[in-house]
Amino acid sequence: MDVLKFVVLDEEDLEVASTHLQDAVVTVSDVHWRPGEKRLVVGLNRFDWESARETNSEYRRRRAALRFERVLSCKCQNVNPARKDEVLNLLAVEFQETDTPSGTIILSFSGGATLRLEVECLEAELADLGPTWSTSACPCHANVDESVAKSDRR
Repeated sequence: MDVLKFVVLDEEDLEVASTHLQDAVVTVSDVHWRPGEKRLVVGLNRFDWESARETNSEYRRRRAALRFERVLSCKCQNVNPARKDEVLNLLAVEFQETDTPSGTIILSFSGGATLRLEVECLEAELADLGPTWSTSACPCHANVDESVAKSDRR
């Protein structure tokens, strides 16, 4: 698989990045908020969905970095900054425009954890940092309709 590296300047770009980042794992210590630089950098181990679809047998992860520029504030919910070793599972990254071109970027993690960034504009970069390594499991997501149906039976 080729190394990913691209710039995010609009919502469509962010949707592509979010797709590549689904099920990436992040430790709290890998989230670096630099208010003086108006920057947030997140180091993560992203799941290699491309190779999983191609081979269907060997699952891989790769170290990557996600960097946001022009960040005015960074707030977290259900994330304890003191618990540096806590592992977060990234589900999605979304942008909500407020007053063009500014807006809010939301990084949603499993278990209700979120990072909320207020930004001057959408400016980010996703870059792979190294080779892949094998992992034993492929992330799976329960079908929402099935879980709703099961809860309706109770």
